Amino acid sequence: MKRSSSKSKECTFNAEDGYVRMFLRGRPVTMHVPDQQRGSFSLDQKVALPDKKLKLQWVYGYRGRDCRSNLYLLPTGEIVYFNASVVVLYNTEEQQQRHYLGHNDDVKCLSVHPDMVTIATGQVAGNSKDGKLLAPHVRVWDSVSLNTLHVIGMGVFDRAVTCVSFSKSNGGTFLCAVDDANDHILSVWNWQKEKQLADVKCSNESVLAAMFHPMDTNLIVTCGKSNINFWTMDGSTLTKRQGLFEKHEKPKYVLCVAFAENGDAITGDSSGNIYVWAKGGNRISQVVSGAHEGGIFSICVLKDGTMVSGGGKDRKVVLWDHNYRKQAEMEVGEALGPVRALAEGKPGELFIGTTKNAIIQAAFPDTLTPIVQGHTDELWGLDVHPSMEQFVTCSQDKQVHLWDIDSHQPLWSKTIEDPGRSAGFHPSGAVVAVGTMTGRWLVLDTDSRDLVSVHTDGNEIISNVKYSPDGNFLAVASHDNFVYIYAVTENGRKYSRVGKCVGHSSFVTHLDWSADSQFLVTNSGDYEILFWEAGSGKHVTNMDTVRNLEWATYTCTLSFSTFGIWPDGADGTDINAVCRSHDGSLLASADDFGKVHLFSFPCSQPRAPSHEYGGHSSHVTNVAFLHNNSHLISNGGKDTSILQWVVA
Repeated sequence: MKRSSSKSKECTFNAEDGYVRMFLRGRPVTMHVPDQQRGSFSLDQKVALPDKKLKLQWVYGYRGRDCRSNLYLLPTGEIVYFNASVVVLYNTEEQQQRHYLGHNDDVKCLSVHPDMVTIATGQVAGNSKDGKLLAPHVRVWDSVSLNTLHVIGMGVFDRAVTCVSFSKSNGGTFLCAVDDANDHILSVWNWQKEKQLADVKCSNESVLAAMFHPMDTNLIVTCGKSNINFWTMDGSTLTKRQGLFEKHEKPKYVLCVAFAENGDAITGDSSGNIYVWAKGGNRISQVVSGAHEGGIFSICVLKDGTMVSGGGKDRKVVLWDHNYRKQAEMEVGEALGPVRALAEGKPGELFIGTTKNAIIQAAFPDTLTPIVQGHTDELWGLDVHPSMEQFVTCSQDKQVHLWDIDSHQPLWSKTIEDPGRSAGFHPSGAVVAVGTMTGRWLVLDTDSRDLVSVHTDGNEIISNVKYSPDGNFLAVASHDNFVYIYAVTENGRKYSRVGKCVGHSSFVTHLDWSADSQFLVTNSGDYEILFWEAGSGKHVTNMDTVRNLEWATYTCTLSFSTFGIWPDGADGTDINAVCRSHDGSLLASADDFGKVHLFSFPCSQPRAPSHEYGGHSSHVTNVAFLHNNSHLISNGGKDTSILQWVVA
């Protein structure tokens, strides 16, 4: 028998039997070549880069769940905050975003220089795809040009930079930072010279804030678990004075610190008390006890010298006069979550960041308008509307959001009983199916968001729900190794099970329908590719039946038309999702290194060239082209972010 007519590393082409074989973690994956390509196919053909590129247009969501003091208004009228590895500059009036993309993993902290142009952001340690550690560091950049000015602390910080702050009184020459090492090292830098001036072990407990005193260049205040410390810098030495609570209640956590006009430090703590620390001292001079029920996550001193505080448990924003007397309060709705960060907007206006990753534009007495919303837990489920500028996402936070591409807001949100994992629109767009982590799947009306139908298949993750192109079937793929097939009638309102695909020896990861709705192809966790008859769920073993089929979608990461996405030496879990554009010219992939790749389609050459795009951190879980191919949507998993890219 004639061996392969051409060969590349870990990839062989058997021309006689018409298949390509590649290896993932030592396992062979066999992919059958359509008849019309068998004669001309070669593994050595050169593939062109796609002629289209992606440009990041919109970042949905905000990182409020575990970060603080990360929301500010710039003189440009933009608010600045971060999500995943992107720092967002959002002009709410013009509905425009700009993005600083210098970071290569999660941003954790942010400080605006007194010049209101220069910004410092700190990031976590990341992993590159060759397994190397990407060092945590601080980037100092220009918010007008988006140019990086300085990179600070490469190789110095441990794990992550969690706090960063510019000095105020000496023209902002100094920058302090706290890392996530066991001792939470506090360091001071001359950032323009990229030179470290001093460092000290700050605390073996978490440090939640570090701020330069606005009137004293050599004084830094840090706070965290049951402590507030006043640090004096003398040359390269930092000396600590602990804040003394004396007769006052010592809180479990001091959560935030701000400064009054006269130089007093003001802290909010986990017991709901506000303490005022007289300027330059380490003793309490004034107390507002029970200012909030539960913790106070943010205090913001306004330009007129009054102050607002934001509560966790009570979700209240309270306005205080110069003498710390309550003037007004408003409450953030439960759906948007506890207050995490406060920023002064235009006169009379506030921006509120919440722990449920939302940002609200607010004004006393009771104006609260959400302008940024997002998911709050791991995010996988994504599908695009068949004919409108809309897409749906569902996450383990039990939220389903139907988003509008242009307003960047949810048209509706629905809370479901189980953590969500997958989503699929009916071809009519009238209903959307949602698969969960528990074996349950449900169908929602896309207009009214009413529950149309609920079913349970097994008790494991429903990794995929996909309607056939004619809308008459729904395939439900599970981590129990089966695919359940339902007949669909009444425009997506009635379901009856007609088949079960049995044959995979591992969990089902991806599936596609043939264009004629007669067949299914599936991938599994052990890199099998299997084919099925849609009506019965019967396993198709004769390759000539399926070799030349046209597929309605290409979302299987293992197929002859998509195998070029796999990088050299890939582990089969490195790529989480692929999607072909509807005009058949492009293929996008989502990988475990925070990257979205854009390839030409078909992608049938080993290690095909691609354009690579960062923005997510850790794993990207899903990608989908809009029905008219104008945009690509990508989901971040643990970073919970949704990125909207223009395809041009």
